[in-house]
Amino acid sequence: MFRRRPKEVGLKMNRTEIRITGFGGQGVVLSGFIIGKACSIFADKHATMIQSFGPEARGSACSSTVTVDETEVLYPYIQRPDIFVVMSSEGYDKFANELKDDGILIYELDLVHPKIKKGQPSFGVPSTRIAESLGRAIVQNIVMVGFFAAVTEIVPIEAIRKAVENSVPPGTEALNLKAFDAGVNYYKEHYAKDAAKAKAAAGKEKTE
Repeated sequence: MFRRRPKEVGLKMNRTEIRITGFGGQGVVLSGFIIGKACSIFADKHATMIQSFGPEARGSACSSTVTVDETEVLYPYIQRPDIFVVMSSEGYDKFANELKDDGILIYELDLVHPKIKKGQPSFGVPSTRIAESLGRAIVQNIVMVGFFAAVTEIVPIEAIRKAVENSVPPGTEALNLKAFDAGVNYYKEHYAKDAAKAKAAAGKEKTE
């Protein structure tokens, strides 16, 4: 689905599998499209996306999967995602067991109540509430994308921000970028300090 310029072969592979799920109408597919576009067009990686819906598009569980790699993605289907982004309880119930034991769980804080495994990185954001505070609940998926960008650092945050700006309907760019920034800021305000401490502790253990 995504194209980018050819890259030198022989690099070490670093495949990342992502599943995004929610109910129809939450912007699940657009979220996957933005992340894939950011990785492939704005961050010099390769990415593919696959989408699926329940029997009823709006209101039933749907998902999109994104595979990101340093080299060409020859097999676009995921097996056990490294990152699970979940916006609805139904989507969580359907796909939660797929997530790797050490995979990153990102969830809608008010709508999803996950059973978090011991030691599993997990991050919740009230994306719907934040979007409503901006005046349009419909941009909750973009809040989630901003939060995802800050949590995972899969590519530079600015790359995903550019993908948002280039993917949303004309005339809505300002609102969507505001929603994206709100998601990034929520991570910085609620998780960044703890993440920095954990990273410093891990680095210290390696040097000892």
